[in-house]
Amino acid sequence: MPQATIELKGLILPVSIGTYGPSDTVPEAHVLNMTLSIDPNLVLVASDDMSNVFDYDPLIDAIYLVSRDCHYDTQEWLISRIAGACAAYTEITSIEVGLHKSPVRDGSGALGVRLKLNAKELADLR
Repeated sequence: MPQATIELKGLILPVSIGTYGPSDTVPEAHVLNMTLSIDPNLVLVASDDMSNVFDYDPLIDAIYLVSRDCHYDTQEWLISRIAGACAAYTEITSIEVGLHKSPVRDGSGALGVRLKLNAKELADLR
């Protein structure tokens, strides 16, 4: 059975997350990676026409809006809101969303969270 995914990698989000003291390492970037499962008929198409495919640009716009919406205390809350933005699109049948920040300490490392929702879990979120 054919499967299709949309992959987004390395998108630096315009977001403020966490509270840091004067000696804490403040992350320089919060980076989003996503894999979205969609109907294969939206990828294996008969012609080169946007009406035949999933238009992911509005989803990216929604993620940017959520990212800039407020200050976040946790990556988990932001990733939950991103999952909600994905759930708004019925074309998306499952998601894997990862968000990481870097550096973590002494100018190195990355630390993140990942959320996977299958079709049923995504439907429940809707």
